[in-house]
Amino acid sequence: MGSAVHYRIRHITEYQYQARVSHCYNMAHMVPRNSARQSSRRNSVTVSPSPTFTSKRNDYFGNIAYHFEIQQPHQKLVITSESEVEVDPPSIATNLDLSLTCAEVRRMLAHSTEQDILLAREFLFDSPMIKASAALLNYAQPSFADDRPLLSAVSDLTQRIYEDFEYSPEATTVATPLSEVLSKRKGVCQDFAHLQIGCLRALGFATKYVSGYIETLPPPGKEKLVGSDASHAWISVFSPGEGWFEFDPTNNQMAGEQHIITAWGRDYHDVTPLRGVIFGGGESPLLKVSVDVARI
Repeated sequence: MGSAVHYRIRHITEYQYQARVSHCYNMAHMVPRNSARQSSRRNSVTVSPSPTFTSKRNDYFGNIAYHFEIQQPHQKLVITSESEVEVDPPSIATNLDLSLTCAEVRRMLAHSTEQDILLAREFLFDSPMIKASAALLNYAQPSFADDRPLLSAVSDLTQRIYEDFEYSPEATTVATPLSEVLSKRKGVCQDFAHLQIGCLRALGFATKYVSGYIETLPPPGKEKLVGSDASHAWISVFSPGEGWFEFDPTNNQMAGEQHIITAWGRDYHDVTPLRGVIFGGGESPLLKVSVDVARI
């Protein structure tokens, strides 16, 4: 296995409101978490205007949730999250045909009383933004013969989503139903992650939504633009006795050292980068997001 990669991440979110906000209450998932392949070394979150109250806690899924409250009038809100993270290269074998078969995994998830399997079961069920359906089942089914190794089948589904769906930021919003993504065959990383999770859950496999960042590299001979990186989303599927394995349908690959985890949950609803309540603000605030992922 190669040496770990060290990153410095800066994520800036800026809201410009049309009218004055009198006060607001917010929760952010912008601090990278620890995982089996990732260590969060340092992080800070700064908010402008200065909050009256702040707190950090681990949420139900073990993610770092940052709460803040602003009680002074403002028309602009800026949240800056800065982190240093160490990410290990993937350590699994590249031969995905050595995993448990689809039938074996389904049987174990249904009947085993092993603790890790019991804990994984909560990711089998419908969640706020992902409902299993016959359409999702029918789309996924060709990849999942009972005697096929699970990870090989998931890799095949990852490739099919990558080939069948067009990346189009204009095609969807955070509220676009999964049925519409499936029919239009267009979307963004959040949509493709939700789609793959819906397919896998419809087939009886436990699957998480993973939110984070991905390091992007400029074309040869070009300089990397400031703010050109992006928040990203992918999935993690459970294989009993083997653990959780991350796949990125937007890029047709398994997640590696360029994938930096912020949070995971059942779907986007659990790990929204910023959510809250504002009083005032007018209609249609302007949002700007800038992400920089740099190797140290």
